[in-house]
Amino acid sequence: MAGLVAAKKCITPLVVIKRLSSPEYKAQAAYHKKVVDHYENPRNVGSLDKTSKNVGTGLVGAPACGDVMKLQIEVDDRGKIVDARFKTFGCGSAIASSSLVTEWVKGKTIDEALTIQNTDIAKELCLPPVKLHCSMLAEDAIKAALHDYRLKQQDGKIEAVNASN
Repeated sequence: MAGLVAAKKCITPLVVIKRLSSPEYKAQAAYHKKVVDHYENPRNVGSLDKTSKNVGTGLVGAPACGDVMKLQIEVDDRGKIVDARFKTFGCGSAIASSSLVTEWVKGKTIDEALTIQNTDIAKELCLPPVKLHCSMLAEDAIKAALHDYRLKQQDGKIEAVNASN
């Protein structure tokens, strides 16, 4: 009986103010409004020039669910991320995670961007446990893009040393 009382306190009654069609209801019931917003109005979709030495590209995927994310960042000469773009094949939560991350990394230094964790993304988007892999992919995409950028910078230094010899 005590468990039933505790359960009643945790359950919020469903209040429907307007009648929703089936697709609208499913979107409202399954995803938080922040996820729906980023899904319906994704920010920074597209690509940057992957051959540019100031652009890092991260391509990550989750074979279990089929989500694939490409995140690209452009870094200025002072080490600040000035632009970010993404292309994602996946569910609404994967697209929302990618979109959110592009907004968050802009204006940050490389080291600041590396502090973004999947838990921060999941919390901001109110992702349910079954969708946490989407926020993990977004974190991995940031790390992969920054790793690619750093490799390009190292290659540029090696080329400069070889050219001066």
